Amino acid sequence: MRINPDELTKVIEERIKSYESGEIKEVGWVMQVSDGIVRAYGMKETMANELVEIHTQSDKTVYGLAMNLEEDNIGIIALDDFKEIKEGDKVLRTNRVIEIPVGENLLGRVVNPLGIPLDGKGEIKENDFFPIERKAQGVITRKPVDTPLQTGLKIIDAIIPIGRGQRELIIGDRQTGKSAIAIDTIINQKGQNVKCIYVAIGQKSSAVARNIAQLEKHGAMEYTTIVSASASDPASLQYLAPYAGAALGEYFMFKGEDALVVYDDLSKHASAYREISLLLRRPPGREAYPGDIFYLHSKLLERAARLNDDFGGGSLTALPIIETQANDISAYIPTNVISITDGQIYLEPSLFYSGFRPAINIGLSVSRVGGSAQTKAIKKVSGSLKLDLAQYRELESFSQFSSDLDESTKKQLLKGEKLMELLKQKQYSPLSVEEQVVLLYAANEGYLMEIETENISNFEKSILSFMKTEKSNLMNKLAEKKELTDDIKEELNSSIKQFMKSFNA
Repeated sequence: MRINPDELTKVIEERIKSYESGEIKEVGWVMQVSDGIVRAYGMKETMANELVEIHTQSDKTVYGLAMNLEEDNIGIIALDDFKEIKEGDKVLRTNRVIEIPVGENLLGRVVNPLGIPLDGKGEIKENDFFPIERKAQGVITRKPVDTPLQTGLKIIDAIIPIGRGQRELIIGDRQTGKSAIAIDTIINQKGQNVKCIYVAIGQKSSAVARNIAQLEKHGAMEYTTIVSASASDPASLQYLAPYAGAALGEYFMFKGEDALVVYDDLSKHASAYREISLLLRRPPGREAYPGDIFYLHSKLLERAARLNDDFGGGSLTALPIIETQANDISAYIPTNVISITDGQIYLEPSLFYSGFRPAINIGLSVSRVGGSAQTKAIKKVSGSLKLDLAQYRELESFSQFSSDLDESTKKQLLKGEKLMELLKQKQYSPLSVEEQVVLLYAANEGYLMEIETENISNFEKSILSFMKTEKSNLMNKLAEKKELTDDIKEELNSSIKQFMKSFNA
């Protein structure tokens, strides 16, 4: 690398000026800029991930993040429009890592990963700032996941339960309902004292606006913050977005509250990081991703935790989303994230197109927290559900090759068919725990066998309406106790029998 003598003189003059003013600032100069990557020299003391200021000739200050620390220069990713940066511009150290404003004032707001509002509702006044990257909590500060985070979706709460402090992956092809599950979960947190953060990475602005409109319509924006780095934003902001979301969630967790953060989606985050790494000339690995891509996602998802009472008892639940290509869950990024998380919800296109929504494949989906994240009532009514559905899927594929089936097989197939119909659920219509208990109890006790399959959705609406109006005391008991005592069972049986008489008539 050849250095111009004039530039060398400029560096020495700046050093002398800083000594005279009593304030020693390390100054560097831009030697190259292209595709959002700035290379600067003369900054030997710069730290990794340090925020730097680039002063352009048009008196504009562009912030950047020091990513590559090389022997004779540093590689900086620009966090703003890099087009005004020219060779020879001054670069200053800030001696601090990148931070984001956190707190209650961000609820109901749409911000970018630097905490700058995007919703036109004015400035956000916050006194607290958290570093975007933070070391995950150690084992000593944590406790096992034991409290459910209700999604309001029957199939998830009954078969693949999510607990507060868990990391549950939502994985599937594009347009199979991954974001829909996350949005429904956020809507269902109304009145549950869970603060929500929705991180939109590399999405179209119109898609983000649509999700915000739905959250506002259902009154969920009052406890939700949206962190958006859209497809038109620089790769640097898409790379920082999930860490900013985790920092916002950690603020509530350290206060002893419960928070939920959705990363939608980490495939685009990995692509943004791959773009940055290749531009920084870091060596590529499998599928051209850099070697530290696993560490990138693990340090993010490890920040989700359930803290023990000595550390405030707060929790941060993570719902990362991964988009697969042609159902390939054995690709590099999907397998990485599956191995980091505590289970996955797998969405299958064939189920989606056949009308079964949410299109969750029960065989490939799992929650490694399991029954610990369920209320006693849900645990009791969903005990045999997964087995019944697994047997149904097996028999269904087997029955395609055989025309004469014995009575018990036919009965098993019919039961599975009715259960599958019951587990269908429309978007933006989450159910409370007591409503789910009533429906699953009716299924377990065989009441569905009296109803035609196409009439089950009508049965669901009618029985919930009947229970709310005629048996509100029983529903309140279920909501309070969250378990099926013998008295509640007896009352539930007689209520369903009473309803079935009128429904069949």
